[in-house]
Formats: sequence, C-alpha cells, structure tokens
Amino acid sequence: MALDGTRGLICAGGEATRLHELTRVTNKHLLPVGEWPMIYYPLQLLQRCGIDEVLIVTGQNHAGDFIDLLGDGRLRTRDGASSLFELDLTYKVQRKAGGIAEVVGMAESFAAGQNLVVCLGDNLFEYVEAEPIQAFAGSGGGAQVFVKEVSDPERFGVIAYGDDGRVLDVVEKAGSVDMRYDAPPSSDAVVGLYCYPPDVFDVIRRLEPSSRGELEITDVNRVYAERGELSVARVEGWWRDAGTHGALAEIGELVARTGVNKLATAEVAGRA
Repeated sequence: MALDGTRGLICAGGEATRLHELTRVTNKHLLPVGEWPMIYYPLQLLQRCGIDEVLIVTGQNHAGDFIDLLGDGRLRTRDGASSLFELDLTYKVQRKAGGIAEVVGMAESFAAGQNLVVCLGDNLFEYVEAEPIQAFAGSGGGAQVFVKEVSDPERFGVIAYGDDGRVLDVVEKAGSVDMRYDAPPSSDAVVGLYCYPPDVFDVIRRLEPSSRGELEITDVNRVYAERGELSVARVEGWWRDAGTHGALAEIGELVARTGVNKLATAEVAGRA
C-alpha cells in the first residue's frame, strides 16, 4: 500500500575512490552485490515501505547509465517472469560533491511539500523497517533517523541521549571530528536511512558548509535534535555500507545466506 504524502530519495553520487579501478568507468551504485546491481536494493527497500515515487540523485559522469538500466522504474527480470520494481522514477544530476545534505536539498521541487524518506544508495539492510516509516508518515512533524548499535562508535555519527532517553544531540566521530566530546556518548550509530518533514529544506538553506566544504547531514539531524524533534528507530538484523572491495563480497554472501530487505515482524524485535 502506497504511503500518501511521502516520497523517496536515493543518494547515488560520489567518486567512490575507495573502490579504485572498479569505479573508473561506472558508478559505485551500479556495481554487483550478489545477483543484483547495488542500486536495486534501496529501490526495493523504499517500495516495500510503501513509497512509489522516488528521486535518484547521482553525478553527471554516469547519470545516463542509471537511466539505461532503470528506465522509468517499471522493471522486470530479464526473462520477464517477475517484476523487480513498480516505481515512478525521477533523476537529477549533482555536478560536484557537496555533501548528503546538499543532495537532500536538491529534492525540494520533487518532494513538493511532502515528507521525504532518504536512503543512501550504498547502505543495505537485512530487514525493511516499514512500520517506523509508516508511523513517521502519519506523525505530522519532526524527523526520524535509523540507528544500529556498533562496537566502534568513534567511526560514526552517534546519538547523544538525555537521562530520560530523549535525543539531545548527534555527534560525528567524537574526539576526531566533533571535539565537543572526548568519546562517543553512545554506541547507536546513525545509518543511511532518514525521514524528514517538508521543513527540512528550510533547515538546509540555513546550514554553513563544513571544514571539507560540504553540507553535512549530521548538521541537519542536529538541528532537529536541538529542537527536540528528532526520534530514532532501531535497525533489526544486519546493516552494511558497501563502500569497499571487501564489503562488496561480504554483503553479497550475506544476501545469499540470509536474504535482504525482508519485512520486519514482531519476531525480530530487539534482534542484534
């Protein structure tokens, strides 16, 4: 069932320099992960959450490759036996890297005053967290991020909670990037799945570029946290970022062994 008033965005740009020769002639998100190109997984995730209008933002070097592969978003398997997606796709080109928040800002006309669910194109999930996204769509305000407990929180943006469990702050790489904290305030890393209300574009317009000259998504999330308008949903099952050679192989094996984008049920609640 489609979610009224909610559209999807997949961030699929970047140079992917960690993948070296693999991305010399194609975009990272078109590389194979298991039996599918990487971009299929976030598309399937959004569709299973009830989102059928999706914007893909990518760099200009390989934008045509996405259109050649995905067309208008109504895609069947090569033998025609089954449907892969039934989506309405729109495409936009980011001319140069400017940060995830800049990509989100590019979706303003596409969102057209509706909520926006943002998925990083290289983040894959064992389970589809449809219920929190559906609850967000009907909440009428605030933003929502998804988190996963990790063993090395110093490598991530993590959530800072108050004594009452409310979200107080979002801390990016404590002790190295965010020097307000000597150590991460929690082990709950923010993963590449975010839900924003229509006022996110006003938030982005007021951002200042970071030290690396980009608009940071952590700064967007921090604004909502400071307002007391940021909630978190916990990722069940595994979550992976397909950004390295080793990750591509590992995730392909995980997908084959456990499945991917499975609809979460009560049986997996609280699963690590």
